[in-house]
Amino acid sequence: MPALASGSVRIRPAEAAARAVMLVLVAALTYAFTGSAAQLGWIALLAVAAAPSFLARGHAVLAPLGRFGEVLVTCLAAGSVADAADVAGRVTNGFGAEAVLPYLAVPLLTAALRRRQAEGMALLGVSAVTMAVSGFAFGTLEGGYYAVCVQWLVQGAIITFATETMRQLLQPPDPTPQPYAEATRLLTQLRSVARSLPGATLDPGGISEHLLEELRVVAPGHRAAVLSASGGGRLVVLAQTGAERVDWETTLDADSGIADAWATQQPQTASRSQARSHPGGDVSSLVVPLVAGVRTIGLVILETDASGAYPSAVVQAVTEVTGPASLRLEAALLFDDVRSLATNEERQRLAREIHDGVAQELVMVGYGIDNAQATLPEGAEETAEELRTLRAEVTRVITELRLSLFELRSEVDRNGGLAAAIAEYARTLGTSAGLRVHFTFDESTARLPAATEAELLRIAQEAITNARKHAGASNLWVTCTVDPPYAEIEVSDDGKGFADTRPDGRYGLTIMAERAERIRGRLKITPRHPSGTTVAVVLGTPPRRDSVRDSVSAPEGE
Repeated sequence: MPALASGSVRIRPAEAAARAVMLVLVAALTYAFTGSAAQLGWIALLAVAAAPSFLARGHAVLAPLGRFGEVLVTCLAAGSVADAADVAGRVTNGFGAEAVLPYLAVPLLTAALRRRQAEGMALLGVSAVTMAVSGFAFGTLEGGYYAVCVQWLVQGAIITFATETMRQLLQPPDPTPQPYAEATRLLTQLRSVARSLPGATLDPGGISEHLLEELRVVAPGHRAAVLSASGGGRLVVLAQTGAERVDWETTLDADSGIADAWATQQPQTASRSQARSHPGGDVSSLVVPLVAGVRTIGLVILETDASGAYPSAVVQAVTEVTGPASLRLEAALLFDDVRSLATNEERQRLAREIHDGVAQELVMVGYGIDNAQATLPEGAEETAEELRTLRAEVTRVITELRLSLFELRSEVDRNGGLAAAIAEYARTLGTSAGLRVHFTFDESTARLPAATEAELLRIAQEAITNARKHAGASNLWVTCTVDPPYAEIEVSDDGKGFADTRPDGRYGLTIMAERAERIRGRLKITPRHPSGTTVAVVLGTPPRRDSVRDSVSAPEGE
């Protein structure tokens, strides 16, 4: 029972007291109407039926079943009590049902307060049918019985459909500030919080690794991972331990504990691995959803190569750790989204300004040089040569600007993947520079986090641009290996080798190193034999390849 294991079973004293008071009330009315102690057995049965509703109020199955049980017992008791009251002569014509039907408001109100309107409608239907069956069984289908039943069905309908409206009317209206004013307020708060937090606290990868370290203390195992949602309805691995490579199930439409935990927001245990590449044998897996408010933001997967490794006590201990971590991880993921959105918007803005400003002005300068060449008098060969040189330089600068615009607007497509984005960029720049571009791709179907893919693309772009501009190379080799959480991007050329003699050389290297550090990767720059330079960025630990994976090698820009 996931809800029981997650520690959601806590008796609320006020709720238990309210049910106890209502039970005492209907017990007193039943005895007053019938004078029979035997009829109090219905009240005892009603107390048993009510137990799951407040002992397991958060359980997805037991709590609704408990409310249906209360409705059934209450409506069956109505016919029996009405019949006993008629026999005793204290209340006749079926009006004795009034003794127990007030309890019908309890399960209906509980369902309404939990905003389960569909369940409330089902409870009303069950109530009507059970009242008719009970009246027929005990022979109390009289005018008074009909009147009492209809009265409480109408009151139940009012409870079911009017509770949410009353809740909204009684709540004070929330202020609705203008969108930009609200955005300014929230961003100001975020800036203040970010400045007060210690380093790396808003890094999803760092938070995930720290969470796995905490869980290792309360639930030791062989493998563990933290996954979060990404575009396209898939999950990405933020951190993992205990394995060089684990091919976790990252789809939410598969038949797995991962999909069940995501859908139900309850911990799930299984006796099979959540990894597609697991060799088999005894295994226990535990999948705990990371829930912030009403939204599932990620999952924690724990696995042990033994059976029965996650009893309810261990599950509860794990959920006590993952609960507070969910809020920290959500803040980090939101911060990453805000930063990515701001960065992308700024890149698009710069691209628009360059295109509409400097690029257009340079084109006009080129046209002016063409006009000057066309109107030169005969014999001005020296001036004509200078103008041709100037026109070639302007053309070169315009080409560089267009390539810069392409770089600014390049993004990792949600469906295409990192390798496709790098290939498109390398192919475009290789064509403009006359380079033979050789691609080698080895990309898993699993994806890296979007922010990580964006940083890897920018590092690859900088390395390819440097090779095109400064290496004087004829060939460019681009290798992209992605096997989350591991990735390696390598760009090699056969040019004159790296020499930090350009004014921008150190700055470009610094930018690449900063980007690699931001995603906790490593930047390596080495000479290539017999000539040229190799720039590589590595993220994570290389996996052990137990099988041949799909790869593509396309020489000469294909």
